[in-house]
Amino acid sequence: MVKFGLCQVRFYLMKIVLDIDRCTGHGRCYTLAPDLFDCDDRGYSVQLTTDVTEATEAQARLAVESCPENCLSLEGDN
Repeated sequence: MVKFGLCQVRFYLMKIVLDIDRCTGHGRCYTLAPDLFDCDDRGYSVQLTTDVTEATEAQARLAVESCPENCLSLEGDN
């Protein structure tokens, strides 16, 4: 966090990583984190972005915790 006078700015350097080789198409990631994931025509996850922002952090954490194949991880999670 950086302080500018009376303002505080939090920098998000967190990334969400998808290991597509482990994905079996349960669909929890795109159901729980629609701002981060979509699905292809076979039901497998398609990553829309790797950047996790303040607005998408809760979705990202829920998706990582809910993936039954452990395909998702967070980098830069301090």
